[in-house]
Amino acid sequence: MAIGRRVGFALSLVVFVALVVNVGRDGYVDVTGNEIGLIDSLYYASVTVTTTGYGDITAVSHGARLATILLITPARILFLILVVGTTVEVLTDQSRRLLLAKRWRQRVKDHYVICGYGATGQSAVGDLLRRGIESSEIVIVDRDPEAVELAAARGFVSVHGDATKRTVLRQAVIELAKAVIVAPNRDDTAVLITLTARELNPTAHIVTGGREQENLHFLRQGGADEVIDSTAAVGRMLGIATYAPGAVGVVNDLLDAGTGIELAETEPDLSGGQPAVPRGATLVAVIRDEHRVRPDAVDPNDIRPGDRLIVLRESQPTK
Repeated sequence: MAIGRRVGFALSLVVFVALVVNVGRDGYVDVTGNEIGLIDSLYYASVTVTTTGYGDITAVSHGARLATILLITPARILFLILVVGTTVEVLTDQSRRLLLAKRWRQRVKDHYVICGYGATGQSAVGDLLRRGIESSEIVIVDRDPEAVELAAARGFVSVHGDATKRTVLRQAVIELAKAVIVAPNRDDTAVLITLTARELNPTAHIVTGGREQENLHFLRQGGADEVIDSTAAVGRMLGIATYAPGAVGVVNDLLDAGTGIELAETEPDLSGGQPAVPRGATLVAVIRDEHRVRPDAVDPNDIRPGDRLIVLRESQPTK
């Protein structure tokens, strides 16, 4: 945006010089002997402000030379300042970004890679932030330059490129990532990203959103640990709102971290002397050997190492 404004200003200087020459064209001479016209004025302005100066059009009258000293020369200096200043600024900004990216890659580990920063990706990032994840632990990958700029403006490390490409995901240091959220606008793209991410990081927890029911098994086969059926999820919410409108607010409350009660996954405290279920929380389910077990089918005194507890609790304060 800033560079665009500078280009516009530089072009304005060229037009300004051309108008000055065109107004005082009687004081200029062309080596061809022809009368100076508007095209000649623009030509003279362009070669003058860029200091090319072929000398085929020259100021011969006192008025034309005075205009060159007072108007055209300052415009030429401003033009050069714009060109040099913009070039230095661009090179400096690129060098700074490369240096920051290099330093970030040297220290990053156990971060979260978000593939797709559309409405879904932004909502996922918002939830991570409300759950206490620092913005420095989140990396955005998107092929849309505007989405990348938006992510960078919000303080996230961002990578511009196609997340289906290994080279792009490696820029996000995906091999050291803790989790990957795949949220593009197309299911086929989601499948390719999931396959590539799983190949580069066999241990990352990959969560993928799907739009079509028939594509969900491809996402699971591609390596996704969790597959969210976004279309069905919206449909269920619409159904709940129809027959139990009050329940919709509760469900939204559960999904919205940081407000009211929340649904959370936690590890049991088996240190002894303390209940395995966190105090003040309600046990909803136990994940044992990757299977969900109903709370009434589990003895609270028989919580085992490796079990994961799904509980309802008051929202925890973020970091």
